[in-house]
Amino acid sequence: MDFLQGLNPRQREAVQHVEGPLLLLAGAGSGKTRVITHRIAHLMAAHRVPGWAILAVTFTNKAAGEMRDRVRALTSGIGGDLPTVSTFHSFCVRLLRREGAPLGTLRPGFTTRFNIYDDDDQLAIIKGVYKQLGLDEKFMQYRGALSRISHAKSHKQTPDDVARAATDPVVERLAVVYEKYEAKLRESNALDFDDLLLEGVRLLTHDAATRERLNRRYEFVMVDEYQDTNRSQYELMRLLTEQRRNICVVGDEDQSIYGWRGANIRNILDFERDFPGAAIIRLEQNYRSTKNILEAANGVVAHNTERIGKSLWTESGAGDKISLYEAPDSENEALYIADTIENRLARNPQERVAVLYRTNAQSRQIEEALRRYGRKYVVVGGFSFYQRAEVKDALAYLKALVSPNDSISLLRIINTPARGIGRTTVEQIEQYALQHRMPLWTALEEMLAQRAFPGRAEAALTAFHRMMKEIGENIEQRPAFDTLAAVLSQTGYKKMLEEEATEESRARLANLDELLNAAVDAAERGEGIRDFLDHAALVSDADSADERAQISLLTMHNAKGLEFPVVFIAGLEEGLFPHSRSLESEAAMEEERRLCYVGMTRAETKLYLSWARFRRRYGGGQPEQSIPSRFLKEVPMALVDRVRGDQGRVDLYAERHEVRDAARRNLYTGKTYNSVENIRQFFAERGMPAPQGLSKPAGGPKPAAPAAKPAAAKKKKVGPGSTIEHAKYGRGTVLRLEGSGEDAKVTVSFPGYGLKKLVAKYAGIHID
Repeated sequence: MDFLQGLNPRQREAVQHVEGPLLLLAGAGSGKTRVITHRIAHLMAAHRVPGWAILAVTFTNKAAGEMRDRVRALTSGIGGDLPTVSTFHSFCVRLLRREGAPLGTLRPGFTTRFNIYDDDDQLAIIKGVYKQLGLDEKFMQYRGALSRISHAKSHKQTPDDVARAATDPVVERLAVVYEKYEAKLRESNALDFDDLLLEGVRLLTHDAATRERLNRRYEFVMVDEYQDTNRSQYELMRLLTEQRRNICVVGDEDQSIYGWRGANIRNILDFERDFPGAAIIRLEQNYRSTKNILEAANGVVAHNTERIGKSLWTESGAGDKISLYEAPDSENEALYIADTIENRLARNPQERVAVLYRTNAQSRQIEEALRRYGRKYVVVGGFSFYQRAEVKDALAYLKALVSPNDSISLLRIINTPARGIGRTTVEQIEQYALQHRMPLWTALEEMLAQRAFPGRAEAALTAFHRMMKEIGENIEQRPAFDTLAAVLSQTGYKKMLEEEATEESRARLANLDELLNAAVDAAERGEGIRDFLDHAALVSDADSADERAQISLLTMHNAKGLEFPVVFIAGLEEGLFPHSRSLESEAAMEEERRLCYVGMTRAETKLYLSWARFRRRYGGGQPEQSIPSRFLKEVPMALVDRVRGDQGRVDLYAERHEVRDAARRNLYTGKTYNSVENIRQFFAERGMPAPQGLSKPAGGPKPAAPAAKPAAAKKKKVGPGSTIEHAKYGRGTVLRLEGSGEDAKVTVSFPGYGLKKLVAKYAGIHID
């Protein structure tokens, strides 16, 4: 088979490259997966590279599975072993399971029989640490603390590093929380997702024999989505390729959108510096989108400075212009989106549509609008299968059985279903474990031996202990299916749901049946119970996205790697998209712009953009005026068709908005709108003359006002969208106004300085 057939010139060049480092700058929709898989097949067929000598890594199980299937189909006639195609985390799990024994001297308590803790498990640890330290969420939100710890780990900072760098008491206390969190992980012989990468790098760094053996094995290494790699992933790839340097990375700096979770865009920008002599090939021909969509996306991302540089092009036609809708408010925006979708699906029932937004909270109004039409939709990023309570309960039983030191899993299931082990009894065991520095299971066994519990609690705990021992007998030698079935039966979990006999309980039983099916599939693949648990722990939300769904609602981040014929991007307003947090630094703003580029390039044939002039923010209250996103101004206007709220099917909702707009015109709502018109209305309703300069002229041209002395000059009205001049910060854009008069507070975005909140009488500002 000719693996170069059907490739464009740049793709063929990439496939034929063999020795030395290679950077493939692969734009959105440029066929990068096709290039990676054909390059693997070409190495195996034309250069006789055995499959086991090739490693390809990517970020999601879905992407890895697709790549693995394509390679299997391409190389079916070649024979021999298949290449290793894996996610970063799955590769590290396999590495640590097989080669990780030496880490026991570097990480006390570590064994290759570790458990993997997911988000909920980590949250349970943090809650326990807070309780131990006498803290609550007034100190810091639980998930906020986890995010800070994850950020520290992705930058290879230990608790001691965080403590040394602390400049305030909050960070000092966070370092203690981090230290206790790490101690709990080690006590339970568990790793979180960050640890999988960190310990993989630690193993290769300190164990020269393992590093050299893997360097000899993997002659060629390929990395997908290289722009999303963090420091640990970068170091892992450097360590695996330090001898041969046959590393091929595929990425697009314009799609680097995960800086908030540790991804470092410098990894791709500095590739030539890190790998001297590297070849660079640009894949710029797009096979997904129309010319207008590509030119619009290129127009936006071209405003970034942190780029290597490329420009997507296509041989397809210009296609429809981008539709830009300006809604009077966020409810109308949602109704417009739902109505437009209904019209399109009425014409083409097979069409697939995606609605993208910056924050999950935006989905509510869009969902409500779609339900008016009875349209089914899928919200990507909701609860994945493995995050459902009944599934996590069943998996917690398995984790506690294979790893008795796993205190977090034990706490989850010790009284689930209820078996007479109360909160007070559990707290006794926790206190004993804490005092004697031992896992919860060991503490339970010692306390039972000492007859430390009252009669009823002792009977319940003894029965629980005996049951776990019986189910766990020879667990490593039995298929996961058998153990799982025993758990559901002997613990009474299945009976509990059957007796409940509600629609919800029947759905939960169906989920447990599906989990049993997954365990059977694992057995058929020859996997043991630990492999089954590893797979369950590593499934992500991105893996559950169903591109075949007719209507998908998802955040811009969740849309990465997907494509849809029709795409709506809602809420293009300053402070929403770009997000208010990005106003504080140019680097963050550039990442928001890349996110906009990613969203736009998900569209194949039609792209809709929308924003609302008024939107409720900050947990309710009156709607606040919005400023259109700067990204809208960066789209070439020749590519845009403006859609107004009084056109097309949106007239169905005109009466509702006319009533609302009339109410706004006839009521003085200075708190909300604070306009000159409102002030005129305020005085007119009370039969009082408006202040000088606010009265409407009777007719004809307004006479020129006499020149005023500079000292007596009146300041113009400040409102959202106004430009102000500040003595220290320079020019800025007003985003929010609170109050009125000299005591008014103004939130302003100053380029280079970020958001500043100013009090008018002290600010020394001048209004344009």
